[in-house]
Amino acid sequence: MTILRLKALLGAGCFSLALIGTATNSAHAGGIERGGYDIDLLFDPAPFATEAESTYVMPQRKLKNGVDTDPSDGNLTFLGSSTKDSESYWVPRIGVKAEVVKGIDCMFDYSQPWGAHTNPGLWAGAESNMETDIKSNNYAGTCSYKMDAGKGQIRFIGGVYYQEVYGFKEDLVSPLVPDFQGTGRVDLKGTGWGWRAGLAYEIPEIALRASLVYNSRVKLDNISGTLDLTHVGSVVLPIYGSTQYMPDTVELKLQSGIAPGWLAFGSLKWVNWSLLQSVPICVVGTPAAACVTGDALHSGQITSLDLMYRDGWTVTGGIGHKFNDAWSAAGQLSWDRGTSHGYGSQTDTWTAGGGVAYTPKPNIEVRLAGAIGVMTSGHSGTVAGENGFVAGEEVSYDFGNDLVTAISGGLKIKF
Repeated sequence: MTILRLKALLGAGCFSLALIGTATNSAHAGGIERGGYDIDLLFDPAPFATEAESTYVMPQRKLKNGVDTDPSDGNLTFLGSSTKDSESYWVPRIGVKAEVVKGIDCMFDYSQPWGAHTNPGLWAGAESNMETDIKSNNYAGTCSYKMDAGKGQIRFIGGVYYQEVYGFKEDLVSPLVPDFQGTGRVDLKGTGWGWRAGLAYEIPEIALRASLVYNSRVKLDNISGTLDLTHVGSVVLPIYGSTQYMPDTVELKLQSGIAPGWLAFGSLKWVNWSLLQSVPICVVGTPAAACVTGDALHSGQITSLDLMYRDGWTVTGGIGHKFNDAWSAAGQLSWDRGTSHGYGSQTDTWTAGGGVAYTPKPNIEVRLAGAIGVMTSGHSGTVAGENGFVAGEEVSYDFGNDLVTAISGGLKIKF
């Protein structure tokens, strides 16, 4: 292998996965995933590297044929059977990586792995949801130790992270209040710790890397907040949620140089979204044993956050090319299996992404990427869950094939 070919392969390998990963992944992520987990910076060969990036995602999910299927508390179908459900959002991430001693690298990063924002407003399903906004903060430290193995190097990966998950949900409690202002609002927050472990094998001469990383679930056993019923003549109640878990994940990533300046890459990811079914919410003072999912006669919950997810799978594949020392480009195609299966609008998504990287100096890289995808059509209605619980009894609706787009920009500096 010539020095020129080695340099070209390494150049493509260093940039491609980071270039479009955030834009494409954020655009197609299922469940309440936004940025997910990303430790690619840990593999940068420079002794010190730092990067910052941000992605703006613009989903265009629209609901139609909405019917209030529980008219006993007021039939709201006349408010409108169609509405825009989704809201655009930002996904930031910042990280720094350093070689502590030869063979040991450590990375610290801040990200927002989870989140969701729906805002259908006043419509046929207002008693089910008017607005839901979930956000997260993740603070992580990850280290690796690498050693020679055959023609390349094997890397052992481990780390921990601390997560904050918080948000609110509003719905219409009493349509009898003038101007439909009889709303209720739940605010909740929970925190927890997680850990990760993985292995990677690299042959730098051909830009080959294979990595398998497991990220543990995060136990949120301190969920607390308030239920504001002042708009219906009541009070603000202190509430809590039963212990819940943010999902664990397993991700396999592969990449390899295939020709001078060319790199092929792909990944397979599983996310344990089936952990999130219905989150019971109870007034403080309700015994924990009674704070379970069920109807008002058989549980102590005052309301609930119903998700009813199934596990998520994501498959990606792409090609990267380095044109010269200053310019590189890459393209990627992804499929994400929808986490909804009869309740909700999280159906399969197909996404294409691409971008360019500009390196004006060897230690500076500027990246710009974009993605466009299709969120497939479906129907939402009643779905039976655990312990005889049924979700989706308040409203049924349809949705078509809708567009999602994203743009992403980033800057990396290394020494």
